[in-house]
Amino acid sequence: MSQASELEAHSDHAITKRMGDREQVEHTADRIRDELLLTLEELDRRRTRATDVRYHVNQHKDLLVTVGAAALVVVGLGVGVTIYRARHHEERVRRQRRRALERAWAHPERVATSIEDKPLGAELGRKVVMIFATALATAVARNSIQTLVPSRTVTQVPADKVTVENYKKS
Repeated sequence: MSQASELEAHSDHAITKRMGDREQVEHTADRIRDELLLTLEELDRRRTRATDVRYHVNQHKDLLVTVGAAALVVVGLGVGVTIYRARHHEERVRRQRRRALERAWAHPERVATSIEDKPLGAELGRKVVMIFATALATAVARNSIQTLVPSRTVTQVPADKVTVENYKKS
């Protein structure tokens, strides 16, 4: 293709009006190369910013101060409660012993517990329900295991086929 015919092919485009095919390809390649370099520079800048701790600390300074203050308050409350419980441990133990003695005095047949005995029917019903729930849970677990794990069934080969196959192998 001559230079004149190349120029005529691009006469309708303003950018490539006086360029040949080779010049147009080189111009396009330069433009794509420049865009690629700009994209790579932007990605490098974003990578640097993403790993920059100082940048993130400056961006989230208010949040970090708030979280730090909340953590100090929680630690302070924990230490305060621990100190209070240590100082009042003797008093709490005396109160618990006094309540235990009051329960023992009121109900000497039930020294170890503080709850009332339930009627026989209620206890029996609760135990029957627990037995039923346990049996149901066991059945569900067994069924799910059988569906998840394939069974290992060994197929029996008739004796006459074994002898025929052994005959063919020999």
